[in-house]
Amino acid sequence: MSEGQGRHRLGPRGPQPQGPGPQMSRGPVRPGPGPGAIRLVWVYPDLLSTYGDRGNLLMLARRARLRGIGVEIAEVNSDQRVPVDGDIYLLGGGEDLPQVLAGRRLRADGGLAAAADRGAVIFAVCAGYQIIGAEFGGPEGEPVPGLGLLDIRSSRGERRGVGEITADVDPALGVERLTGFENHQGMTSRGPDVKPLATVRAGVGNGDGTEGAYYGRLVGTYLHGPVLVRNPSLADLLLSWVAGPLPAIDPRQEDLVLQLRGERLAAHGPA
Repeated sequence: MSEGQGRHRLGPRGPQPQGPGPQMSRGPVRPGPGPGAIRLVWVYPDLLSTYGDRGNLLMLARRARLRGIGVEIAEVNSDQRVPVDGDIYLLGGGEDLPQVLAGRRLRADGGLAAAADRGAVIFAVCAGYQIIGAEFGGPEGEPVPGLGLLDIRSSRGERRGVGEITADVDPALGVERLTGFENHQGMTSRGPDVKPLATVRAGVGNGDGTEGAYYGRLVGTYLHGPVLVRNPSLADLLLSWVAGPLPAIDPRQEDLVLQLRGERLAAHGPA
């Protein structure tokens, strides 16, 4: 399929595309039945990895391993094919031109769409959030087709969101208040079946008083920080969608994370 065409759907666990593959790193194997490890796929870090978004990958791997869950990590550059058999796929932020290039290559590749079709978790930040939608704004504000995995549309707004942001997550998700950093000029609207991830307390987010969006196991957000480092309960939600109910982590391993989270929330005043 050439670049610029629509979604390319493969069957469950469909054939792996030919071409250079990602580099794999295996952690200790999780005991018990089922898969031996959670497969984390970091998509196009050469194009989509601003503001330390790779920290989201590191946070998921750490919180899984602290619970004795094995982890495989695949870092897939834009000249490689996206594997279809991952458990959690991560996309970060990027500038306008790399974002357009990433969108084109992901549409042509088809691997991320195939993974979404078979129920994989996709967590996308900023430019990645826009890419998994139906449409986003290009360098001159022109509409650029996205992957159409999430029924959202993004465009360039008049107001740029820069700075700290806090938002209250949809109670159905059971995640604590979000804290993060945003730097974007995007405005994002949702289709009727897509829910906002959170309601903004301070900041811009989608531009309509909401922040991010989710549908099924697809989650998008404008928050950097890295957002999963600042918000461990959101990281645990993603892990639980793959591994099931998670045991608690030894509180002694949480000190630095909770300290960072407390400092960032305190910067916006009391709850």
